[in-house]
Amino acid sequence: MSDLMLSYYGDDFTGSTDVMESLSFSGLKTVLFLGPPTSEQMAHFTDLRAVGVAGRTRSMAPGDMDRELVPVYEAFKALNTPIVHYKTCSTFDSSPDIGSIGHAIDLGRDVFGSEFVPLVVGAPALNRYCVFGNLFARSGLDSELFRLDRHPTMKRHPITPMDEADIRVHLSRQTRRSIGLVDVLDLALAGRALDAAFDRVMSAKPEVVLFDTLNEAHLPSIGRLICERAPIQPQFVAGSSGVEYALVAYWKEAGLLPEAVIPPALEAAGPIVVVSGSCSPVTAGQIDFAVQNGFGEVALDPVALVNSATADQAVETGIADGLRVLQQGRSVILHTGRGPDDPRIGKTMTYFQATGYTDLEIRLRSGAILGRALGRILKGILAGSDVRRAATAGGDTSFYIARALGVWALEAVAPTAPGSPMCRVYGQGLEDVQMTFKGGQVGKVDFFVNVRTGRF
Repeated sequence: MSDLMLSYYGDDFTGSTDVMESLSFSGLKTVLFLGPPTSEQMAHFTDLRAVGVAGRTRSMAPGDMDRELVPVYEAFKALNTPIVHYKTCSTFDSSPDIGSIGHAIDLGRDVFGSEFVPLVVGAPALNRYCVFGNLFARSGLDSELFRLDRHPTMKRHPITPMDEADIRVHLSRQTRRSIGLVDVLDLALAGRALDAAFDRVMSAKPEVVLFDTLNEAHLPSIGRLICERAPIQPQFVAGSSGVEYALVAYWKEAGLLPEAVIPPALEAAGPIVVVSGSCSPVTAGQIDFAVQNGFGEVALDPVALVNSATADQAVETGIADGLRVLQQGRSVILHTGRGPDDPRIGKTMTYFQATGYTDLEIRLRSGAILGRALGRILKGILAGSDVRRAATAGGDTSFYIARALGVWALEAVAPTAPGSPMCRVYGQGLEDVQMTFKGGQVGKVDFFVNVRTGRF
């Protein structure tokens, strides 16, 4: 295992594929597993330089996070990779009760004995920017920039709405660890001057150190500080895929990487199938565009899918409706919502409440229940057709869709939109199947059309 340079756990599925993409297309062969990899699974691959585990802690309560994360951290510790990364969403989705990044940092610091935990959230390649500790993001690739507490989607996120853009303030609600900041003015320095600025930050003995990330020029400096200033290894790190972008930039400057792989262009496919559990306005626009350009549309009934008395029939109906569109020679999108104002979302919330779920239980469990149903629909459509390319949308449902399909590992094969590579999937009955797993905010309006045509 000495050739491994990094291991990581992604707190949601689509974010985990984002990291795999940034590493794979930089020349570091990376495989993403759906659980701590066994020796038999590891032996299936050669020349690995990084391994990931796709997770779901973004929608977990702290107690459930303990049971999920500690075995993964211990497995990574046994692999003895120089760097272990707890990967968060680039919009830092979290709260004290759900997906607590602070709690994940506390657990990692205990397992790895880290003196301090570097935290990188901004990722310029994904239009995420951290400036003086405040996070900014676009709402889709074509929008203006929003401070996160004013972001049209994140301020209305159904599970972890963001009301604070300052990462230090937001994180301080989730952990008692002290938090320092290496800001954009520090990162404008170089060499010894930057080291001196970092030493000034560290003189206060912060337990977490946030790095601003405004532009690509900051990345190699951040990567160097993570690699060179860590007192022990493995070094535990937290943050978005900005961590990998920073490490890769530094490793390239230091001559530690092989020649980067030129990823193949994605070839056009016949009809494809898309299943969406996203309520993002970005995804809604992509569905609209796809339907306008020949895709068939199946509007699923999420209440029927989550009701145990009607779920089986709703799944069978979804499979039949999807296959009917494919038999017409058209691609098909099956969705549970078209944007945050879709009335189906409110009806589903009302159903859960009437069933006795608390608001917290709805936020914790709805993604899992809906994701499993969507996965059963997709599995039935793939089994009943010759479709070999599929896409999902929704970070909170994609993990459960993959699990329902029987996926146990993924490899990136071609880029699509940043953060959502086309993947080869490993699982029984999934030979030659390609899939991309898209977060709600990812991609331009023509994303689903381009998944079919390959014109990214």
